Amino acid sequence: MEQQTLIYLVVGATFALYVGIAVWAKAATTGEFYTAGRGIHPVTNGMATAADWMSAASFISMAGLIAFVGYDNSSFLMGWTGGYVLLACLLAPYLRKFGKYTVPEFIGDRFYSQGARVIAVICLIVASVTYVIGQMTGVGVTFARFLQVDASTGLFIGAAIVFFYAVLGGMKGITYTQVAQYVVLITAYTVPAIFISLNITGNPIPPLGLFSNTVQEGVPLLVRLDQVITDLGFNSYTGHHTNTLNMVLFTMSLMIGTAGLPHVIIRFFTVPKVADARWSAGWALVFIALLYLTAPAVGAMARLNIMETVQPGPVGAEDGSLAYEERPDWFRTWEQTGLISWTDRNDDGRIQFYNDRNEAFDQMAREEWGWEGNELTINQDILVLANPEIAQLPNWVVALVAAGGLAAALSTAAGLLLAISSAISHDLIKSIINPNISDKGELWAARISMTFAIVLATYLGLNPPGFAAQTVALAFGIAAASIFPALMMGIFSKRINSWGASAGMLSGLIFTVVYIFIYKGWLFLPGTNQFPDTEEFWVLGISPLSIGAVGAIVNFGVAYGVSALTKEPPVEIQELVESVRVPRGSGAAVDH
Repeated sequence: MEQQTLIYLVVGATFALYVGIAVWAKAATTGEFYTAGRGIHPVTNGMATAADWMSAASFISMAGLIAFVGYDNSSFLMGWTGGYVLLACLLAPYLRKFGKYTVPEFIGDRFYSQGARVIAVICLIVASVTYVIGQMTGVGVTFARFLQVDASTGLFIGAAIVFFYAVLGGMKGITYTQVAQYVVLITAYTVPAIFISLNITGNPIPPLGLFSNTVQEGVPLLVRLDQVITDLGFNSYTGHHTNTLNMVLFTMSLMIGTAGLPHVIIRFFTVPKVADARWSAGWALVFIALLYLTAPAVGAMARLNIMETVQPGPVGAEDGSLAYEERPDWFRTWEQTGLISWTDRNDDGRIQFYNDRNEAFDQMAREEWGWEGNELTINQDILVLANPEIAQLPNWVVALVAAGGLAAALSTAAGLLLAISSAISHDLIKSIINPNISDKGELWAARISMTFAIVLATYLGLNPPGFAAQTVALAFGIAAASIFPALMMGIFSKRINSWGASAGMLSGLIFTVVYIFIYKGWLFLPGTNQFPDTEEFWVLGISPLSIGAVGAIVNFGVAYGVSALTKEPPVEIQELVESVRVPRGSGAAVDH
């Protein structure tokens, strides 16, 4: 069967499955819309949480980040998975025991302040909206490549699918849809990886193939990859080349950002018991690990495939590089998307792909071989999507990857949109604007809020702001610096009062946003476009992507300082905090 027809059939079948689930799992009450009636089994919830978490960034981008940087980007793996350990141990069971619907609701009740609740809503909306931009943009790009429509049309199609199952089913529909999406995306990710690992190393298990010998050269895969890329002036794949302090802070920012992301936290409100919340986090980590253990192998093998494709012979030899007219079909296909581009700088008709930022190597290449700079630009986000074509796998595998990429983006987008709509309908409309609204009225408010959130996300996906490329980092930074500390102090400190919590959240939020935007082009010195986003200009060498961890420290410090100078929380609040922490009755949960 023709590849494009196969892609239409596979993607269409998955969309039909999502819509069918939404009709079957329609939410009839606010409890079902916000928390799926608190009736989700821990294993099911763990799988849905994994799909909710493994966004387009995990499915599409992470392997590319690892492939083009190597060891240093293993911080993504450590940070994102480590965040679930924090969730399982420090947040999920206690938040479930508290028995509320949303994160702002917990903060508002724990800190006995509508002001703190509103600040939490602001933090949640800013973090979730910035995160969802990347997901919706990813939907458009994936559709553009595989369904051969323009990115705008693809985005509208994706938004329509999300609208149908998210607005109709709420958390109940989203949960069961995400279970189906997890099955699709993990199959789509691992099947090509198995084939590629077999082709390169003869080992069908990708994480083991990463440490196996290559079939052709008989040397360890990572040794071969190091040799290939260092011969072209790139840093070694397995070496450590960045600021250690920055790497530690970046990993920590990802960890506490994960533990503070609202769309992840609300998943633990859907299980029947407190103990189930902890089990859900454990199962989510298992399901996530299936992809995250595979990603380093995918990244390394894809990088080796690409390098050996464009540099099949000896480095510097006249016939060593690939003649542009002989480029493979996958290269031609992705050129049409603009995500691969070639410029013949020395007019030899061949592709020179090397690190011309390495001044010594670049000078040698120019003097000895007549190279005039790197000629090939590859968008690192294409690796997972292009991998089956690079490895010349069957057409059905390419179709499966298309469905998996869309499932990853749609699942996370739905979770984020639910978090946004819940904050608006429950924490603003129900709690502040109209406390007497009926359950049916609140359900309609939630669905209308979801609709507006989808429209906004679609608009921003079509017209991303200047910092759109960094939206994921910004979302993690905001969650790490504002929401996570408030939750931790709310659970484990009886002394933190409403003034301290509010001041801490605002301080962490403002500090983090200002630091990121200084280097990403929003705030700048007179006469300049922005501060250069390079290590020599970062404060203490701390990247904007890592600043969330420092923002969290600012939040904790301000909250404790202000609380120490102001009145203690009421006795009943201190007793509430104690009751949430005490393990007595851990098998039961407080109903809302």
